[in-house]
Amino acid sequence: MGHSARWLLLAGAVLFAAILVWQGIPAVLATLSSAGYGLLLLALLHLVPVALDAGAVWVFLDREVPAASLRNAILTRWVGESANSLLPAGQLGGPVLMVRQFVQRGIPLPQAAAAVTVSTTNQLLTQMLYALMGITALGANANYSTRVSVSMLISIGVLGVLLVAFYLVQRQGLFSSALRPLARFLAPGDLTGLAGKAEIIDRTVQQTYGRTRQGIVSFALNLMGWLAGTAEVYLVLVLIRSPVGWGNALVLESLGQAIRGAAFAIPGSLGVQEGGYVLLAPLAGLQPEVALALSLAKRAREILLGVPGLIYLHRFERRAPGVPMA
Repeated sequence: MGHSARWLLLAGAVLFAAILVWQGIPAVLATLSSAGYGLLLLALLHLVPVALDAGAVWVFLDREVPAASLRNAILTRWVGESANSLLPAGQLGGPVLMVRQFVQRGIPLPQAAAAVTVSTTNQLLTQMLYALMGITALGANANYSTRVSVSMLISIGVLGVLLVAFYLVQRQGLFSSALRPLARFLAPGDLTGLAGKAEIIDRTVQQTYGRTRQGIVSFALNLMGWLAGTAEVYLVLVLIRSPVGWGNALVLESLGQAIRGAAFAIPGSLGVQEGGYVLLAPLAGLQPEVALALSLAKRAREILLGVPGLIYLHRFERRAPGVPMA
């Protein structure tokens, strides 16, 4: 973990603790405890968006490759999401681990990197669409707040800038560009081999964007994955005896995810997610401690699925072959 990541994690932890203390830890934990074993059901329900997001990557893989199975895609997506949720690398670590997992399973590196890269771009685009759906629902909300709406539009704007920047870098050669900072540390022969491999990956990325039918299917699956998150919020609030309608659940999840996505640099968006739900709570007629209990329930779900995911990753890495770099 770099120095900046450490400072961001520390800042997130301080913000997280401050919000809990501000709202009252006993009240928040008492609300969360009413969910009980229902948190296990929440973890099982989250397997639906995991499978949908895995399918969004799988559609780009060559079916003639034996390792290109939906099962492998789901396991790989599970590992990537576990890393995103619990490891300090933040939102960048998951896609890198997914590429590594695919290659270790037998998917050619250019195909694996292209599938994950294009699917990640689709996921960002569908996240923006999902957030705009939340903004639309917010406009019809009786507790509509212009201040909150402006905050959400800023978050969506940040996501938009990230998406455009990510796509433009891909057009310029994402993987070739990533090698340039390493050039002075590599021998000429090593650099030539890696540069050739990076150019092949970049060409494969562009070819993958040209697969229109698969791109539409991937986009639809990613959007369905985000929409499935609405059911998670609905279930949590039922479990903690603070039910809301589907419209309010959509507002909470879509805009909460937009806030979390805008804070991608902070590992796990620690503290920012909690602050976001407290900001959004009045829109659904919820008390702040209920919003914090909702956020902690989602954290618990991340642990329930993420810890086994990281254990699986550790065991897989011990027996899997290394990833060829050239």
